[in-house]
Amino acid sequence: LWFRQSIRFSKYGNLIDTAKAFVDTSEIGYDVNELNGELQVQTQETLLKLFKQGHIFREKLSGVFIYLSIDPTIRERQILLREKIKSVPVDGLSIDILNHELKAAIILFFSLLDEKQRRIYAGLESFKLGYGGDKKIAGLLGLNVHTVAKGRRELFGSDISSEGVRKKGAGRKPVEKKSQKLSKKLKE
Repeated sequence: LWFRQSIRFSKYGNLIDTAKAFVDTSEIGYDVNELNGELQVQTQETLLKLFKQGHIFREKLSGVFIYLSIDPTIRERQILLREKIKSVPVDGLSIDILNHELKAAIILFFSLLDEKQRRIYAGLESFKLGYGGDKKIAGLLGLNVHTVAKGRRELFGSDISSEGVRKKGAGRKPVEKKSQKLSKKLKE
């Protein structure tokens, strides 16, 4: 795969052939979200079409449809490897627990940042997720999708400066100004 701006190219030709090739050559098969992230396009309809035409196999594992090779020997290996990876403990924790721990760590770290750093960090995490990352990160961190997109643009653009959080003169006006005017009026 290679990209030129928003255009994607594949040595396999169209999306249907590309999705089939990725599923067939995958070590553990793909669920829809995994393949969306890999190809950076929506693949749900394509995978469903390939399955209905008998070009790939689909099996529900852990409550999620996984798309696998139609070749029974490759498919069996894909299922075994997926199950093995899912059940492998890392420092005594399963992958599911690690996912929850990672989300908690991201939220904790995010809460320690100032406004500008939060926006840029959200943009970074969104970029790492690929297609649909803005929406996922916005949901996780309680941000607006446009804020996440702005952070990503700032990160990869030249908008980052090491100076203050806001531009000079931006933000809410200090409360003291109002109270000073009121105290002057009261004195008169």
